[in-house]
Amino acid sequence: MITLATDVGGTFTDVVLTGADGRTHVAKTLTTPRDPTTGLLRGIARVLAAAGVEPGEVDRFVHATTLATNVILERRGVPVAFVTTRGFRSMLALGRRARVEEERFDLAFTPVEPPVPLTRTFEVPERIAASGAVLLPLDEDAAGRTAREIAGSGAAAVAICLLHSYANPAHERRLAELIAARLPEGTPVVASSEVWPELGEYERATTTLMSAYVGPVMAAYLRRLGAELCGLGVNAPVHVMESAGGVLPASLAADRAVFTIESGPAAGVIAAARQGARRGLSDLISFDMGGTTAKAGLVRDGRPGVTHEFQVGGKGSFGGRRPGTGVPIKVPAIDLAEVGAGGGSIAWVDAGTLRVGPRSAGASPGPACYARGGTRPTVTDADLVLGYLDTGGFGEFRLDAGLAEDAIAEHVARPLGAGVVEAAAAVHDVANAQMGAAIHVVTVRRGIDPRTFTLVALGGAAPTHVARLAERFGIGRVLVPPHAGVGSAAGLLHADLAMERARTFAAPAGTLTSGSAGRDALAELTRVFTELEHTAAGDLGLPVGMADTEVEAVVVRSVGVRFVGQSHAFTIELPAGPVTREAIGQVTEEFYRRYRESYGIDLRDPAELTTARVRLVLPAAATAAPPAHRPSRRDHAVVRGEKRRAWFGGEFVDVPVRAREDCAEGTELTGPCIVTEPQASLLVPPGWRGTIDAHGAVLLEARPSDQRGGRAP
Repeated sequence: MITLATDVGGTFTDVVLTGADGRTHVAKTLTTPRDPTTGLLRGIARVLAAAGVEPGEVDRFVHATTLATNVILERRGVPVAFVTTRGFRSMLALGRRARVEEERFDLAFTPVEPPVPLTRTFEVPERIAASGAVLLPLDEDAAGRTAREIAGSGAAAVAICLLHSYANPAHERRLAELIAARLPEGTPVVASSEVWPELGEYERATTTLMSAYVGPVMAAYLRRLGAELCGLGVNAPVHVMESAGGVLPASLAADRAVFTIESGPAAGVIAAARQGARRGLSDLISFDMGGTTAKAGLVRDGRPGVTHEFQVGGKGSFGGRRPGTGVPIKVPAIDLAEVGAGGGSIAWVDAGTLRVGPRSAGASPGPACYARGGTRPTVTDADLVLGYLDTGGFGEFRLDAGLAEDAIAEHVARPLGAGVVEAAAAVHDVANAQMGAAIHVVTVRRGIDPRTFTLVALGGAAPTHVARLAERFGIGRVLVPPHAGVGSAAGLLHADLAMERARTFAAPAGTLTSGSAGRDALAELTRVFTELEHTAAGDLGLPVGMADTEVEAVVVRSVGVRFVGQSHAFTIELPAGPVTREAIGQVTEEFYRRYRESYGIDLRDPAELTTARVRLVLPAAATAAPPAHRPSRRDHAVVRGEKRRAWFGGEFVDVPVRAREDCAEGTELTGPCIVTEPQASLLVPPGWRGTIDAHGAVLLEARPSDQRGGRAP
């Protein structure tokens, strides 16, 4: 199978192709913000030419994009009308807001505008109880009048979230029919009971609203992309990365665009997990540093952490968990912490204090050294001045060290009264501290000791900073996979087709494990799981029961569990097999263990189930590809290289520079040295040594006598 994987980021667009011979070909091009397909198609053409593959030979096209996130952050979605139960019209306007960072001290603080103005917020008479019983039937005459108002409001999509519709969706479904009948054909009408039917009306409302807000933009983009690919000759099915690490068919991604919000970052964590598994490493910290942001995610026992509620557009490095810092989204997503620090992050001086990010030079004009009109200094400019980067650049253009020095001198060195090199070193160190905050969030802040984990470097800028970051936390092992500069795109190559469905299921755990009521509850839970499995199969176009699929689908069932009286739940996976009392007992014990691990409190209070979840995974039909050919020791008695002056230990020293493609399996690298490749530059500081494995990965280890770690930022 020939697979083409693409990842469109804020600065670079990465394209990776793997063929039947197991060889991997990559291309990195600048993202074209006005029309992302322009840069994407340019990268595809380059990688097809490099591989000698005709467009019609591509069997699978997998795509990760930040489109959904950008639409929400930049508020450029379509006009949406929001409909809710009478009496709840002000729900979104009231919202939930936590004042964090500098906002805590702002006496003139102004809350953000609600995602939908009250002029396009409507309510209808109806009421359903939490049990699902109808307390007040839907007033269809009033609903018809509301539909006519929506039609005249200029709305291009409609989001419906009625109170307790997760327990009984009848009113939402009927209301959606009435509204759709009065709107132009094809206008999206999105109901919360179809998007994510869980309790918690505010989070359910914002999730439904964002699905309607982003959906038409995503659908238009995917239609345009499909047409452009067909014009190029690529007729393979298009799959889009979803936030939890699987992929969706393009049509489903357009309908459920909210599932793709963390599309690109999720691919990086999946890539880290696969790279670790290949080398017998199960506890990993994924560190993905691109041009605009840096992301950190945790892999434990070989499995990435997944959250079922995160925030989009919030402030502060809270791993997407802190309520009130953005728009809450209740869909499964890889649990990540993200900071506005990347290779393109702009360095600036604020009242005598050096800052790095969150503003980015982006793809246009880019860092000063790109010679594309940028004049502000960035992390990339600092790394170039320090000798860590090759002036040959990243494939399609060279880097201008003179322009980088001029930018740092004017905007950093002169305001601080420092030399250019010292200022560049300060920018490098401050960027490391900023990015260390993301690692701190997913480890130390959650009570996890990072020193026992392996740090995995992904993204064009990550290899230059990863060893220094490891030192800050006392991490003694770093993995730099082959083609790390396009690591997220590489993670897409063997991504599995997946869909998750959930439904509120409220029951005391104790009831499920005893008595006749427990037997009835277990039977009901089994029925809910079966329905969710059939719905997920239908989403993916699979036959019910999936007996006719060529590749056996994997069904993972889980439940939300919390202490009675609390509002937040842990998601606990059920053991394989029938849903029995013993299985619920195991789930409850696992919940107690997870609670103790997370909060340091050993409680045995009564617990209750809140949600039933099913994740259906259709593994990618990919054979185990052999490693690409690498030089053996017989091919090269000595690794070819050169010397370069680079900044180590407060001074410039001459260090060896190795081309990664010339490094044979088993080649040892002793710091300080630099290893270059077209998409990235690996910095091996003093006190570290590395080895090249059969797949071209570099495993760095700190020499105990020289380890500088242990100090968290």
